Amino acid sequence: MSDHNFNNGTSPETYLCHGPFDPEVFGGVVNPPVYHASTVIFKNCNELSVRHKALFEDAEDEIMYYGRFGTPITFAVQKALAELEGGYRSLLVPTGLAACTSALLALVKSGDHILVSSSVYGPTRGFVNNVLANMGVSATFFDPTIGGGIADLFQENTTVVFTESPGSQTFDIQDIPAITKAAHARNAKVIIDNTWATPIFFKPFDHGVDVSVHAATKYIVGHSDAQMGLITANKETWPDIRRFVYLFGLHAAPDDVYLAQRGLRTMSLRLQRHQSSALKIAEWFSEREEVEQVLHPALESCPGHEIWKRDFTGSSGLFSVVLKPGYTKASVEAFIDNLKYFGIGFSWGGFESLVIPFNPRKDRPEYYWRYEGEAFRLQIGLEDPMDLMKDLEQALNNLEK
Repeated sequence: MSDHNFNNGTSPETYLCHGPFDPEVFGGVVNPPVYHASTVIFKNCNELSVRHKALFEDAEDEIMYYGRFGTPITFAVQKALAELEGGYRSLLVPTGLAACTSALLALVKSGDHILVSSSVYGPTRGFVNNVLANMGVSATFFDPTIGGGIADLFQENTTVVFTESPGSQTFDIQDIPAITKAAHARNAKVIIDNTWATPIFFKPFDHGVDVSVHAATKYIVGHSDAQMGLITANKETWPDIRRFVYLFGLHAAPDDVYLAQRGLRTMSLRLQRHQSSALKIAEWFSEREEVEQVLHPALESCPGHEIWKRDFTGSSGLFSVVLKPGYTKASVEAFIDNLKYFGIGFSWGGFESLVIPFNPRKDRPEYYWRYEGEAFRLQIGLEDPMDLMKDLEQALNNLEK
């Protein structure tokens, strides 16, 4: 395994094929087995004592102690993702939302104030407004394009800034280096939801982020068959993250962990296809007379493109389209219903293409939405993009005002 250490210059593609999982550990088998484990048997009381000390007092990782704390395949997936993203350590949790909420709970306490991007994932907003608010944690939702101007929003008790770039549905690109600089000047920690870019297209720790969270359900698992969350931390925040996850009893199920390691093997290849197909279709949409704006950060016409170009190394398969004013909600819903290859459903990152309408004015009262027309979000899957464009064209041709 040492010959394939990602931090020693091995490419992501090669590392994901060879680095995380050493066949010698599993008797020469290249695919790690699933460990369905609860009880772990110790040889004697001394071994129990040694492992207990290593896990709880010395805070060592990869200790076989009890199934909830992980097994060899859990440790391997966590190590691979931490190395890919450039963090210190990673932990797998049951869902993407659990990753977002756990990172927040690990770093805040009653009486704290936090700053949250107004384009954050909806359920994260719901958690902030309900659970954290009831715990005595106040929040200010900020303009995701504020950049260094966020310095003016800090209060004496501000401890965390929660970012998401690009923003959910609206794809606002945030100036993460400027935000982290302002936060660290006030001893606040920065969390980013990095699900869209994955550890391959954006390296949050290179830009000053303290904790990165993912819905690993999306591109990491990548096959729409398992839910998983990922928390990666820098060395300073790792003890707090680790302590909370262990004490809260969060545990990623063994079969889901296995599916995540399978997804890792092909993540880079899948992302290349998602990226190329989505760009083709986004460019095609930008030429349609029905369209006001395509919200895809890799397009020069998209707000925030210059920051995306500076900080990111690629784009994934998710973007939004805003239609020109005049098309009714019913007409747009009929357009979506007429699509043959796009399912109507939540989540994304799998092999299948998806579409869903959205209205940011509905759930984001402080968010400035400059467009008047109807909008929808597209997940471009692994189908032939020509087939997808033909499908979109036939549905658009029947779009009525």
